[in-house]
Amino acid sequence: MNVKHAVLLTLASLFGLIASSCISDDFTDSPDAKLSFSSSVVDFGTVFTGDVSPTARLVVANHNKKGVRISSIRFLDPETPFSLNVDGVAGSVFHDVEIGGNDSIYIFLECRVMPDASDTPRPVSDFLEFDLNGAVSTVEVEATAVNVERLRDVTITSDTRLSPVRPYVVFGTLTVGKGATLTVEPGVQLLFHDGATMRVEGTLKAVGTPDNKIDLRGDRLDNVLPDVPYDIMAGQWKGISIAAESFGNRMECIDMRSTEEGLRVDSCADLSRDKLTLVNCWIHNSRSTVLESKYAKVDAFGCCFSEAAGSVVSLTGGDHRFVQTTIANNYLFSMMGDANLHLAHLLPDEKGENTNPLMKASFENGIIWGIGQPLNLGDLEGSDVFFRNMLLKADGDNDDRFINCIWNEDPLFLTIRTDYYFNYHVQPDSPAIGAGNPAFVTTECAYDMDGCYRLASGAPTLGAYALPESPEE
Repeated sequence: MNVKHAVLLTLASLFGLIASSCISDDFTDSPDAKLSFSSSVVDFGTVFTGDVSPTARLVVANHNKKGVRISSIRFLDPETPFSLNVDGVAGSVFHDVEIGGNDSIYIFLECRVMPDASDTPRPVSDFLEFDLNGAVSTVEVEATAVNVERLRDVTITSDTRLSPVRPYVVFGTLTVGKGATLTVEPGVQLLFHDGATMRVEGTLKAVGTPDNKIDLRGDRLDNVLPDVPYDIMAGQWKGISIAAESFGNRMECIDMRSTEEGLRVDSCADLSRDKLTLVNCWIHNSRSTVLESKYAKVDAFGCCFSEAAGSVVSLTGGDHRFVQTTIANNYLFSMMGDANLHLAHLLPDEKGENTNPLMKASFENGIIWGIGQPLNLGDLEGSDVFFRNMLLKADGDNDDRFINCIWNEDPLFLTIRTDYYFNYHVQPDSPAIGAGNPAFVTTECAYDMDGCYRLASGAPTLGAYALPESPEE
């Protein structure tokens, strides 16, 4: 053999041994080596039986200088409802998983619980076990499994009641057909999948109570951030539309949120019949408008309308009465494109060739406040629109259309936009307290959505809520 060649082979072997030794030394087998986890508990929140949950993430970090080799990663229960994906590889048990020094890996988890006969939520849990150098660490994984009723492109053709036994998940369109009445009982949850909607051609009677409200929202029940619920995100479902031929609808003690288009009311301009009555509802968080009504007779008592990318409330023509309402905007996800309250077809010069009657509307004992302008119009002279005992975010003067109004005084809501906290109760030193006219408090709004009596202290507080709250409450 060539001497030079032999030397090269010897050196190569030597370097290989050195390299092997270095690689071996890069991992520790000390039982004192520890792993750290981004969370001690992975909580899926509420999951629907039969469906695969949204994916949860767990970060496993090695803060040691040397690498570690995890002997096994597995769930303790062999029949676990949870599944694993470790660094992009799916499986049930993983062996010899390496994490370099001061490095980390991602573990992705999903949950699927099979349905049973239960009508009550049931907890499920397991422990994810990590065996490192003979020392075992665990992370608890948990969820609350709920059986649901699924409504897929259902058309209701006869009088129907929805009871609160199980939540309803709506896919596609839930249609209340002509001649049919859908009654939604207190405590019902209607959860709408992405793109789902409700269309009312017959009649909707959705009446909750202060202690048992009706929930209308998207079907994502997990969090978008660790402590922020997903339903702060607008556009999760389309919304509710009330067709031109539908009359006599009532929505009371409802929390409706996170829509694409909000609540839309169309009409054939028949103002002789009530189209929609809203009582003690909170309708909020829309990618366009929270409430839109065109040439319809709509009344709102004790309601809060808030958070919209467009106008919060948009009214065109029709006959409207808003008593003890709050119209507010602290929308998060885009610039607002319109005034919080948009009024159209109310002034004589808007008549043109439109044969529909001009708007008749009154706003009493309410608040209009938030990002953007309160109204799209400043001069209402010649209209049949009145604002009485209102607090408005604008500089102005009282006249024969704006009567006993409070101008540009902060109502002191409890809302903290940057913390994703939306609470439209006013604080104890708010100028809205006692500024209402008791004569405007009808039977429909004598009690607010908390069940509190508005006239307990004499003159009512302006807005949707009867009693102030302190920030610490």
